[in-house]
Amino acid sequence: MTSQAADRPEPTGSSRRSKITPEREREFFDAVLEQLRECGYDSVTMEGIAASTRCSKSTLYRQWKTKPQFVAAALRSNRRTRRVDTGSLADDLREAARAAGELSGQDTRLLQALAHAAPQDPELQRALREALIEPEIAALKEIIRRGVERGEVPADHPALEYIPAQMFGVLRIRPLLEGEYADPDYLVRFVEAAVLPALGLT
Repeated sequence: MTSQAADRPEPTGSSRRSKITPEREREFFDAVLEQLRECGYDSVTMEGIAASTRCSKSTLYRQWKTKPQFVAAALRSNRRTRRVDTGSLADDLREAARAAGELSGQDTRLLQALAHAAPQDPELQRALREALIEPEIAALKEIIRRGVERGEVPADHPALEYIPAQMFGVLRIRPLLEGEYADPDYLVRFVEAAVLPALGLT
């Protein structure tokens, strides 16, 4: 079935959701995320997404009843898992910083775009956490767990609980302070100058 056929409106009175291929769904989600990054949440409309993806508004409204539901689905589709395991806590943190820096521009723009809307919509807020925040926190906690198991740092070291806040904090604040995203080089230097010394690592 072609994407045009999949987008064709159903007969009046039908409540069945239209069949959309995974490729077509990905196209819709990519369009939503790109418009969020470029224009902000308030500027994203179902009509605009329909026009940019050459489909009917009714297709989108049948599949996702409201804009918040549509944006939440797009965010969840963008969830990713990342595994870093170099065998060293210090090197794992450097690699995690480098990987976060590579996506800093995209992720920070999404966070900025949804900063005002997410607190007003619980589903949108959950989706944002599931897509961008929880996977990164889980990855950092796994890195720390392995470092503790290897005996590189004590389990009760007071600095451990602040590592996620440090990493997320610098990602969010650098654009405000310096007008630049926290790129891989900046984040690795931050880890080496602030995170590792706090843990007693070099």
